[in-house]
Amino acid sequence: MGTTHRQPPTHIARRMFDLLEPICLVTFLADECNEELAALGHRTYWDGYFASRAAPLGRVEAQVVHAAFYSFADGEAARHIPSVWETIPPAASVAARKRGSTASLRRILGDELAGSPGLVRAADLTTEAATNAPTEGRVMYAGMRTLEVPGDPVARLWHSATMLREHRGDGHIAALVGARIGGTEAHVLSALEQGIHPPESFGRIHHLPKKRLAAVLDGMRERGLIDIDGHFTDVGRATKQGIETLTDELATPPYEALSPAELDELIAELEPITATLVAAGSR
Repeated sequence: MGTTHRQPPTHIARRMFDLLEPICLVTFLADECNEELAALGHRTYWDGYFASRAAPLGRVEAQVVHAAFYSFADGEAARHIPSVWETIPPAASVAARKRGSTASLRRILGDELAGSPGLVRAADLTTEAATNAPTEGRVMYAGMRTLEVPGDPVARLWHSATMLREHRGDGHIAALVGARIGGTEAHVLSALEQGIHPPESFGRIHHLPKKRLAAVLDGMRERGLIDIDGHFTDVGRATKQGIETLTDELATPPYEALSPAELDELIAELEPITATLVAAGSR
């Protein structure tokens, strides 16, 4: 305790990402959210994903969702948007996502931790940070800010962590655009950073047409980002690191709403919550 104010702001942003991400991941990895969305009538996991995540933007067209999500290949959003909303209103998908995610957190954390004063305090401080950042240039974050903050502490912690995740994601997209790295190229860089080779085998892109993947890789070779064998070059590694550093810088504004003592307190209260979720794989 009492050391956060001596850390660079980018370190705080990265630390908070590490602590909050396992809270957000229950939405995508645990069963309850998918079950809630399926019960509404969403036919597939990806129907529910696109419907519930894009819903805060309203009934926008696929081009808008494609732009806001950034990392999906051409045409992927259009397979789900706007057809997912023909029979299921966006608000219903938002509510189902919240119910399922909250239920997952309660199950994984258990009654004692989910009902602890520490979780309530973590929810309060996370919400303070999540509701006090500028929305300009933050499309997904701005959409989340239009939603009502839940009263239940577990739901509030998930909701506010997800707001911060979208805020960081918006900044990450800005960093990618600035580095002239497209969505598929970003997945290639992520795969290489994780030690996945060949990068086109990465789960987020391996299903794309081989011709499309080959064109992306050829373009990255021409720019000197990867070598002939599909490995990082020094330029590629530096580009990836630069994007991550800028993402951390752009993710700092929400935490400026908290005092150094409050940041230390938030980290201390989140640590046992995150540790429990990590041990369970957020499932």
